[in-house]
Amino acid sequence: MHMGHSEFAHAEKTVSVTFHLDDPHALTDTDQAVWELKAAKGQPLLEVAVHAGINIEHACGGVCACSTCHVYVTQGMSDCSEAEEDEEDRVEEAPGLQINSRLCCQAVVEGDGPIVVHVPSWNRNAVKEVPH
Repeated sequence: MHMGHSEFAHAEKTVSVTFHLDDPHALTDTDQAVWELKAAKGQPLLEVAVHAGINIEHACGGVCACSTCHVYVTQGMSDCSEAEEDEEDRVEEAPGLQINSRLCCQAVVEGDGPIVVHVPSWNRNAVKEVPH
């Protein structure tokens, strides 16, 4: 699934969001494990990642119908939107559930940050095509 450009494509990006990738090559085709990005308020963390080239799995297209974009927010949880019941129900299905678990598609930047996100090694784009 590829996310299109949203209303945040040209919005002012002022919130620091850092992604720590356990398996960067699987998600970015690089060895870069730490990505320091900027996000706009109102922007979902998944969109921040995908638009920077971090291919976090999101089988449902980011509509809270699966749990493949499960990540851990290790800092700045209060700077993200509060989890709603639909997200809580879905994240319970995810592997490695922790108190700081969120669905990247549902965690929306609301505060001033910084926000730090840990993407576990089991989150990888399973449908990414490999060149022949």
